[in-house]
Amino acid sequence: MSKGNVGRLLGAAIGVIASLAMAAAAEAQDKKIKIGVIYDLTGPFAGAGSELQYTGAKIMMDYFIKKGGVEGYQIEPVYADSQSKPDVAINEAVRLVEKENVDMLLGFYSSAQCVPVAARVEQLKKFMWITTCISTAVLEGRHLKYVFRPQTSGQLYGKQATDFIANYSKEKFGKDPKDLRVAIIHEDGAYGVDVSKGDELGAKKHGFNIVLKEGYSVSAPDLSALVTKLKRARPDVVFHTGYNPDITLFLRQAREQGLKFGALVGQGAGYGVYEKLKESLGPDANYLFNIDPISIWLTNEKTLDPKLPPVIKYIGEEFDKVKPGVAIRSAHVGMAASNTYLFMTEVLPRAIKTYGGIDAEALRKAAMDVDLPEGGTMLGFGVKFEGADDPIAGQNDRAFPVIIQYVDDKPYVVWPKSQQMREPVLPLPAGMTYSYK
Repeated sequence: MSKGNVGRLLGAAIGVIASLAMAAAAEAQDKKIKIGVIYDLTGPFAGAGSELQYTGAKIMMDYFIKKGGVEGYQIEPVYADSQSKPDVAINEAVRLVEKENVDMLLGFYSSAQCVPVAARVEQLKKFMWITTCISTAVLEGRHLKYVFRPQTSGQLYGKQATDFIANYSKEKFGKDPKDLRVAIIHEDGAYGVDVSKGDELGAKKHGFNIVLKEGYSVSAPDLSALVTKLKRARPDVVFHTGYNPDITLFLRQAREQGLKFGALVGQGAGYGVYEKLKESLGPDANYLFNIDPISIWLTNEKTLDPKLPPVIKYIGEEFDKVKPGVAIRSAHVGMAASNTYLFMTEVLPRAIKTYGGIDAEALRKAAMDVDLPEGGTMLGFGVKFEGADDPIAGQNDRAFPVIIQYVDDKPYVVWPKSQQMREPVLPLPAGMTYSYK
């Protein structure tokens, strides 16, 4: 063969290889997963924790975008604001699926939104990954196929709250549980109703004297009537489930009307945003309790998977850039970041490698395969989802919340004992605004 022919063949071969390489590169570039991310960026839920949840999820989205994606897929988040309104949340979910052509949905702060949105997403046969909302009603008895929640469920909040108080009733209050007077108050949406059920079940289990149980609208302009009822009831402990500004309104009017109690146990949402509590209550925010999944900055690093502490450090550094000077990094940030990271590292790569793609069925199968022991997430708990035949299909049955107490601008885990950083201050010290001592 002449040198000219060899050269032509060689050139053609090189051209073919180059074309194949370009095609492969183009195909790799075309591979992406579009993730619809929905939180409340406006309205009352934004300041109650939803905007912080969005921040945590976005930090993790950006983290994987900078890493070049997951298993050859680029990450393309499409953000939406549900405006603290269930109807807007539904409309935005549908818009993201039908107009933006997202492959899945992630986020959701409010349980009142999660309940109807989950059903609609299931109808659309899209995958939904819930980072936040906790109402048991989102999953209970619905046998949803494509909706998964790594987060704990609401009634566990009430169980933790009442177990905690029962454990310290005699030691701290000097009363047997049957003599302890407790009040259960809550916003009347899916979230508040669910947690209050847990409070009531736990209170009855321990034999507490329930002196008041009452709900109210999160948008109520006046809660003075509720405060008056509480004054008459004279509770030792108030279990409160609320967002904000209803928490601020309640505690401000409680102060004005002279309500006294021994302890207030807040249950997530607005009680997880210390900056808001301190801003509106000043020193009265001291010694309040809050129930939530543990802040990722309070977990015992020795109990975690070794790859997680560096990620926790990164999230903290990125959050400090967004919100410099915050006294306490809210648990809300780490909650969304951890649950987003879990999806990106455990569900998405398994769907791609084992089940061949990113459709809802592949993501569902991958989620069902996740099996992490305690310490396998930044929130300290493990992960194993209930199957489609279970009454709470899609729920992570290894998730649990903890109770923290704010003391001098610092959060301390006080319950359960296995995670305890210090003994709780109970009841409120004498001389404080709400103290009945």
